[in-house]
Amino acid sequence: MWAYVSQVRIDELKHSFSDQIEMNYHFVQVFGHVHQKLETQWGQRGGAAAYGQHVKEVIGKFEHVPVHPDIWQRDIPRSSLPAHLFLSALKLLDPQPPRTDGRSTLECAAWAVREAFFRDRVDVSQRDELFTIAEGLDLPVERIRTILDSGAAHALLSEDIAAARDQSIRFSPTLLFNEGRQLLTGNVGYRVIEANVRELLRAPTEHQSSWC
Repeated sequence: MWAYVSQVRIDELKHSFSDQIEMNYHFVQVFGHVHQKLETQWGQRGGAAAYGQHVKEVIGKFEHVPVHPDIWQRDIPRSSLPAHLFLSALKLLDPQPPRTDGRSTLECAAWAVREAFFRDRVDVSQRDELFTIAEGLDLPVERIRTILDSGAAHALLSEDIAAARDQSIRFSPTLLFNEGRQLLTGNVGYRVIEANVRELLRAPTEHQSSWC
């Protein structure tokens, strides 16, 4: 849910720094096995229903993101991996220009998947639902299907999972800067993110370390 809440901060970061920064997106399986995770972490606290209430209370504090009243009550996805595979396949499409809102095709699709789940309670572990999202964005569904069937998206996602393990990244969102030396995880305020970026853009010399 923090990736859903924090997208507005990423948008502001891109707007503020324009061509001074480049964003590279990777996926980490925080909810790779949804039912097991809920049973392990929330089984003694009311299960999926209690977790859904927790999500509603947290997201409800942020006016810019809506949440479905029945989130985590029905149509619960079994895994986040199908959505991650779908988005990994989009990385392998031919380069496409930014959309009118300044987001790339991948950013638009990632946001659409999050909205579908949190706002509309769509089971985003279902391929048909993901293809419906792709159609709504006028994406080449058959080309995406071919990439998925080829195994190329699986290979790319496998790289992301291995990188997350090697860098000890377990939560989403996690912002990694400065060749892995700076890491911001979870609900981090925009000013903190901005301060890290501004300090890095100062380009410290070989003998001057960043203060961030």
